[in-house]
Amino acid sequence: MRSRWVGLGLVTMAYAVAGLAAWAVAATAPGDRPLWHTFEADLAATVVVFLVSAVAGNASLYDPYWSVAPAVIVVAWALWRGDASARQILVLTLVLIWAVRLTANWAVGWRGLGHEDWRYVRLREQRPPWLPFWVVNLTGIQLMPTLVVFAGLLPVWPAMTRLERPFGVLDVLAVVVTAGAILIEAVADLQLRRFAADPAHRGRILDSGLWRYSRHPNYLGEIGFWWGLWLFGLAAAPGWWWSVAGPALMVLLFALVSVPMMDRRSAERRPAYARHMREVPALLPHIRR
Repeated sequence: MRSRWVGLGLVTMAYAVAGLAAWAVAATAPGDRPLWHTFEADLAATVVVFLVSAVAGNASLYDPYWSVAPAVIVVAWALWRGDASARQILVLTLVLIWAVRLTANWAVGWRGLGHEDWRYVRLREQRPPWLPFWVVNLTGIQLMPTLVVFAGLLPVWPAMTRLERPFGVLDVLAVVVTAGAILIEAVADLQLRRFAADPAHRGRILDSGLWRYSRHPNYLGEIGFWWGLWLFGLAAAPGWWWSVAGPALMVLLFALVSVPMMDRRSAERRPAYARHMREVPALLPHIRR
């Protein structure tokens, strides 16, 4: 318990310093390019978190950045714009709900500085001997997700700064998709936590609730959240359709990296998981089921 609180205190301090570094970069950047300055500030904050994680010897200090940074960025964009519309208020509200819930979910599950995500432990053990782990930590664990998340936030920029187009049907669809995705992810995480907390379930496979229809409903909800944000951006500025690259990258990240890693680990630990993979789809549920 002491390690947990010390760890959370270190995370809080690291993110406060990262926030100050991001503010300094954005405030002193030359020219008037707020979107580009946000990107620069995002990178600066990531470097600060990386340095603290390297000193602490725990790459998991970066994990909450996934949900903390988008909330800070969207709030900064709202303050930069200065006025508000129904679309802005809805986007800001949904992002904050998503961020608070996801960050709290991480905080509840993280046990402290002695607890590092199993994926990072595996990367540390399986990397080539000539490759320092700090390179893997900086590029693969921290910078790459920062870039993907910033790409996912690109459609939020017009949603927060362009007020020419009125609230319409596409905005309603965006609300439904985004709020529904947040709900799916929250329910899936709650079901997983309750299942894992029961000693009677040790060695068993979660195949009830949302997990009956998808092997990774939490990932499905996360992907849906970013597609919902893209719909908001499309409603605000159809010319920003190209920002679909953001949610598309999210699909690739989860489908090609996260899902295979989780499936391999589950198959190694549970012999029956191979059959479970044949019966239950990775993300999208079978329509007949």
